[in-house]
Amino acid sequence: MTKRILIVGGVTGGASAAARLRRLDESVEIVIFERGPHVSYSNCSLPYFLSRAVPDSDSLLMVTPDRFKKQYNIEVRTEHEVTAIDRAAKTIRVKHGGTETEERYDVLILSPGAEPIRPKSIEGVGRENVFTVRSVSDVVKLDAWLSAHGVNDVAVVGGGFIGCEVAETLRESKRNVALIEAMPQIMTPFDFDMIQILHKEMMDHGVTLILKDGVKRIGENEVELTSGRTVKAGAVILAIGVRPETELAKAAGLAIGETGGIRVNHNYQTNDPSIYAVGDAIEVFHRLTRKWTRLALAWPAQMQGRAAADHICGLSHRAKGVIGSSVLRVFNLYAACTGLSEHAAKEAGIPCEAAYVIPADKVSIMPGSAPIHLKLVFETPTGRILGAQAIGKDAADRRIDVIAALISMDGTLDDLKETELCYAPVVGTAKDAVHMAALVGLNLLDGRFRQVPVSAVRGLVEQCAYIVDVRETGEFAAGHLKTAVNIPLSELRGRMDEIPKDRPVYLHCRSSQRSYNAIMALQQHGFDNVVNIAGSYLGICLYEYAQDVLEGREKIVTAYNFN
Repeated sequence: MTKRILIVGGVTGGASAAARLRRLDESVEIVIFERGPHVSYSNCSLPYFLSRAVPDSDSLLMVTPDRFKKQYNIEVRTEHEVTAIDRAAKTIRVKHGGTETEERYDVLILSPGAEPIRPKSIEGVGRENVFTVRSVSDVVKLDAWLSAHGVNDVAVVGGGFIGCEVAETLRESKRNVALIEAMPQIMTPFDFDMIQILHKEMMDHGVTLILKDGVKRIGENEVELTSGRTVKAGAVILAIGVRPETELAKAAGLAIGETGGIRVNHNYQTNDPSIYAVGDAIEVFHRLTRKWTRLALAWPAQMQGRAAADHICGLSHRAKGVIGSSVLRVFNLYAACTGLSEHAAKEAGIPCEAAYVIPADKVSIMPGSAPIHLKLVFETPTGRILGAQAIGKDAADRRIDVIAALISMDGTLDDLKETELCYAPVVGTAKDAVHMAALVGLNLLDGRFRQVPVSAVRGLVEQCAYIVDVRETGEFAAGHLKTAVNIPLSELRGRMDEIPKDRPVYLHCRSSQRSYNAIMALQQHGFDNVVNIAGSYLGICLYEYAQDVLEGREKIVTAYNFN
């Protein structure tokens, strides 16, 4: 009898497993059961249909059932819901229309994904003007509603990847968009200091950003928040998060992990060796925290599907764990991250420090050159790289990809410093941003200088700490910290007697390069009380601005400077 492999769920993980199985074995029968009307679509591209960056919904479909059959000899049954697994009989029960059938399997692969969270605590969450964006059908339904009802005011609830992408695309289609996030920041994989750059970008492009406030009630034309504030909204998109779809696995007695995902081994087998599970429904091992976690991203799902197929066909595989790498575009900026944020590393009990640099993304005389903000998190005292975040107008993902590769090989600051990269003036600098971050990290690790983060500066100003701005006088006049003293680097050696030695002295410039040079000079002249402000004036302004606006607080600068 022909070996029969059944796959539950066709998007990403399931489709990847099916295609790999066929490449490895022409003799097996492969059938994919998909509950929805589409199989193998680009779910990460869904938000971009709303702005027509993706011109039509058909473009979202990657492989049709007909193509699966003709090119791969894989049978796809859409609108077939698997409702039960009989492990003893090795069968599944499938519902299609009004009928139910049983299907035999030799091997079963579960790739049911995850479902959007719809909190029952929110009054009106079941209204017809409330949507999620998880499938092609979801985004088509949302788009049709917006057009048919002439909706101009939209509320997006949740500041994760989907929420930010939907907010951007709806704003680019000229709608009024409010992005509501109950946490103090959007995009929690990023540290609070870095994410202020994206907060400003959202606000600069007309998105009403509402933080630290949840949704209490959804009405026909408005949303009421827990604070009592109301927001106009003819449509509401819930992007609060997802939960793994594990009901089928639970009912079959398959083990569920501590995070709520299906527990699998390094070959993606469940506790039943004939049943594998991949994708958003499983829990995975984080190689940095050494703990179980869930990671609802496309790349892991793709590789898990492939790995499961390999093991089914007798090929060895060893899952080394995930680190979590991702990228997001927010209007004119790209934001990428990998590994652990500084906050997450400390929460995991890992001793760490961070280097924050703002070099140019390409040679400064080249057209389009712009600052790239890069934060590198490393373990102390080993120098092992734990994570990084980059935000800029160009190639933030390339920098993070380099660092992600090194993290996967347990790389250190020394390894990153010595990493040989491509260089041309139009795409980068001879000493790239990642090199700069590694060098700063090594200086910190070796105790060559001390620093404070931008988050500490408001307190320093309020405490009347001695702050020296080493930018030139014209730069200082265009905007400075209200309590700062201006001693340009070009004049520093002749004015050292103005700097006290009996109290801490904090130095900054525009991006910390000149202030670092100033600190090196001062230390060699006997000053052991000097501290650099990481990120300097550019970082300070970007960190302070969004919070100043959102909280209505008094600014600590005479004028913001974002260039």
